Amino acid sequence: MLLSMTGYGRASGSFNGKNISVELRTLNSKLTDLKMRLPGDYKEKEIELRKLVIDHAERGKIDLLVDVQSVDGGALVSLNEGLFRGYHRELTRLTQELGIPQHDLLQTIMRIPNVSSVPSGEVDDAEWQAVCDVVTEALDHLREFRLQEGRALEADLRLRVSNILQHLANVVPFETERFARMRERIRNNMEENFGKENLDANRFEQEILYYLEKMDITEEKVRLEQHCTYFIEQIEQKNNGKSTGRTLNFISQEMGREINTLGAKAYDADIQRLVVQMKDELEKVKEQLANVL
Repeated sequence: MLLSMTGYGRASGSFNGKNISVELRTLNSKLTDLKMRLPGDYKEKEIELRKLVIDHAERGKIDLLVDVQSVDGGALVSLNEGLFRGYHRELTRLTQELGIPQHDLLQTIMRIPNVSSVPSGEVDDAEWQAVCDVVTEALDHLREFRLQEGRALEADLRLRVSNILQHLANVVPFETERFARMRERIRNNMEENFGKENLDANRFEQEILYYLEKMDITEEKVRLEQHCTYFIEQIEQKNNGKSTGRTLNFISQEMGREINTLGAKAYDADIQRLVVQMKDELEKVKEQLANVL
């Protein structure tokens, strides 16, 4: 089971005349990068809320928006009427004396500090629990979104690993041929340098054994196949809701090492072509893993 790092979750609720709305957006990132926008009343709860989000969302670039409004749709704003009236009275007098238009007077007064403010104070436990419940619901929706995206990622990763295994199987027919060609090449070189009649059979066999050892790719094929099998096993593993993106990344690195070594020991154009195709599939695997949680 895979989870995508890309996701979206939204939830809303109400408490004591307030509408609570929560939105979560996540993107891929190697580290946890959480940005939160909260009403001023909830700043003291930021650490607690951060832990709640990270425990559920794990990692990635996470944007959290918590918005609270009154039930009638207005913002929770307090207006200092006495201060407003005082500014209005004095500014009206000045505009009349100086002949200044008054059409922007209301906006001007509202921008003056302390005329309007968002009520601040301690959040009681019941209200905070209501906020956490809405955040948790949004996190659940985020996880469902990530699961849907993860299914598409899983299908593509399975295809890429299957292609690597198919290319690996196609290597087998070319192995015997390259040994025969290498043996013939070494014989021709030795006959050219020492003469056919002076060819030392023991020396020839030693050269053959040396190159056969350098060209032997049996271990690389076995290990690459094992890595591919382990990769699929990790995808299928039940992991209590936690994804395995980091583990899959480590396995893909091991797959890359075996493919590179196989290419270095190929000594054959056909095998090199298959190695290039395996590398291409592995790059596509890595691209997809960048978005796996």
